[in-house]
Amino acid sequence: MNDFSTVIIGGGISGLTCAKYLNEKGYSFMLLEGSDALGGRVRTDKVDGFLLDRGFQILLTNYPEAKKILNYNNLDLKYFGSGAMIKAEKGFMKMENPFRNKMAYLTMAFSSVGSLSDKLKIRKFANELAEIPDDEFFQMEATDTLTFLRNYGWSEKMINNFFKPFYGGVFLENDLVTSSNFFQFTFKQFFKGDAAIPADGMQAIPEQIAEMLPRNSIRKNARVKGFEGNQIFLDGGAVITADRIVVATDPKTSDKLLGETNERTYNITTCTYFSAESSPLKGEKFIALNPNRRGAVHNVCVPSDISSHYGNAGKSLISVSTQGLEKLDERNLTNRIKRELFDWFGASVNVWKHLKTYHIPESLVQYRAGSERQNSKLGDNLYRCGDYLAYPSLNAAMQTGREVAQMIME
Repeated sequence: MNDFSTVIIGGGISGLTCAKYLNEKGYSFMLLEGSDALGGRVRTDKVDGFLLDRGFQILLTNYPEAKKILNYNNLDLKYFGSGAMIKAEKGFMKMENPFRNKMAYLTMAFSSVGSLSDKLKIRKFANELAEIPDDEFFQMEATDTLTFLRNYGWSEKMINNFFKPFYGGVFLENDLVTSSNFFQFTFKQFFKGDAAIPADGMQAIPEQIAEMLPRNSIRKNARVKGFEGNQIFLDGGAVITADRIVVATDPKTSDKLLGETNERTYNITTCTYFSAESSPLKGEKFIALNPNRRGAVHNVCVPSDISSHYGNAGKSLISVSTQGLEKLDERNLTNRIKRELFDWFGASVNVWKHLKTYHIPESLVQYRAGSERQNSKLGDNLYRCGDYLAYPSLNAAMQTGREVAQMIME
C-alpha cells in the first residue's frame, strides 16, 4: 500500500495543471492516468506519418490561464490567419481581423459577408469587450448567443454568413443556444490573441506541463476502480492511501467515481482526416467555413498549411468537421464529405486518401445561459476539477485545476 499527500485521478489538462501548481509550492502528489498517455481529450496520433489531433483543436494564445503556465516559444506555436474564409456560390469570401491587418477593412468593406454597418459593429464590439476583465464575463447577465447577436444589431446576413458557421464550429452546435457571456469571452480571445497549434500537435501542451513535474509523480495505465474514505482502489488490486483526493477525469467518469447522477447535454462533433497531394486552400492559413448549415461539411482546415510537421513527405493533411452525421458508417461519411467538397474544390477531391475519422460524442458539455458554476470542493479532503464545472474550454480546464491546487494549499 502506498501513502501520498494528494492523489490526482486523471492526467488531462485540469489534473496536470493542478499537479503543476502543487509541485511549484513543494506539495507532494501522485497523478494517476488510466490510459497510456497524458492529455485527456488533448491528444495527437501519428497515422501514416501525419499528425492527427483527436478532433480539430486550437490554442487561443490570449487565454489568461494558458499564459500563466505554458511556454509558447518552447511549444513552437504555428499561427492561423486571423479571420476565416467563407464558402460563397463561387469560391470564397475572406473575413479578416481588422485589428491585425489594416488592409482588411478594404476587403471587408467590399465583401458580401454582411453590410458595412455589420463590419463597423465588429470593431465597436471588440473595443467594448477589450475593456472587460476576463473574470467578469461569467458574472454578467446572459441570453443565448443568437438572441444576443440580434439584439446587438447584426443583420441576419452577417449572422448566417459569419457568426453561425464560425461559432457553430467553436460551440459545436448550429443554433447558437450557447450562453452569450461565453460568446463574449471567446470573441475577446480571438481578437486580442492568436489561434495557434504547437508545431508537433496539440498533445505537446499536456506534455509540456508534464515535463514540469517529477517523473516519479505520474503513473500511466493506472485505472482507478473507485475509492472509499482515503483509500483508492486500482485495477489489478493495488490500493493507494491519500490524505486528499482530486477527481480530474471526464464528467462521466467523475460521476461514476463520486456516485453522482448528473443530467448533461453534450455537443457532438466528428472530425475526418484526409491526405492530399496539395492543399485545397492553396496555403491560405485560414479555416474555411460553410454558411450552409444543412450541408454535411461545417468547416475545412489544412493543418499542414499551418505547421508542416502535420503533413508527410510534402503531402497535405486536411481536416473536415461535420455534425449530425454520427449514424453514418466511416465509408458512407467519407463519400458524403467528398461529394460535397467536389463542389468546393473540384475533381482533386476524388483522389484524397482517407486517414482516420474521430467521432466525439461527448466533446463539450453544453453551456447555456444560466448555467451555474459547480463546486470543486466536495468535502474536507475531496475535490474535483475540469472544464465541465465552469465553461467548455482549455482555459476553464486550467482554471479549475489551479483553483483546486490553491484550495489544497490553503
